[in-house]
Amino acid sequence: MSYERFFDSIQFGSRTIDFSLEYSDRKSLGITVTPEMEVLVKAPTDTTMEKVKEKIRKKVPWIIKQQSFFLSFQPKTPQRKFINGETHLYLGRQYRLKVKIEKLKVKSEGVVLKGQFLEVLTSEISKTKEILDKWYLQKANEKIRPLAENLFNNFTAKNNLSLYSFHFSFRSMSTRWGSCTSKRKIILNPELIKAPKGCIEYVIIHELCHLIHHDHTQKFLDLQTKEMKDWEKWKMKLEKLLA
Repeated sequence: MSYERFFDSIQFGSRTIDFSLEYSDRKSLGITVTPEMEVLVKAPTDTTMEKVKEKIRKKVPWIIKQQSFFLSFQPKTPQRKFINGETHLYLGRQYRLKVKIEKLKVKSEGVVLKGQFLEVLTSEISKTKEILDKWYLQKANEKIRPLAENLFNNFTAKNNLSLYSFHFSFRSMSTRWGSCTSKRKIILNPELIKAPKGCIEYVIIHELCHLIHHDHTQKFLDLQTKEMKDWEKWKMKLEKLLA
């Protein structure tokens, strides 16, 4: 017989190990790493969270080894060359890149979305990446900023945080989709504009929940589930899409 599943994490040096914990009628504690690199823990019903985390810390080298093993079987995203025919994402959909080199003034350079193509207008092919990055940031401001503001207003109203004001910005981050600072400022990675709307909402809601709970405790996860019941689905989709 299985019981409710809990989600938590431990810190091991600079690395965060997320895990799910399920209590059941069993005699020993077991740790499994799935092919999706998720850490699953099953423990007897009377096991404390402290004991669970202690066991995980002892097994961290093995956990990392297993995750690395499964990672080797996952498709690698090839390094972008920014050439014609290459696929690029926008709001969860794939588009083919079409680079059009013309004699243009700087202000005329840019990106046009046409059907299944992202057309980059440039005077020099070496500027393709720069122009496309600027376009993604522009679209992130157009699409994500109002979405974040609406979610913020709804969240603060429901959770009696009316005194909080909306502070939001974009910043490129190599290992994070978002963060919530001690000054209650939400920072999002502009790369999110490449993901579906549900993934973007998940990241925003995740950071909003940090306005109340600073750590990934069970109370944090309960609040996140209350705000977005299917957040796990969107989290997995985001990790697979933009890994």
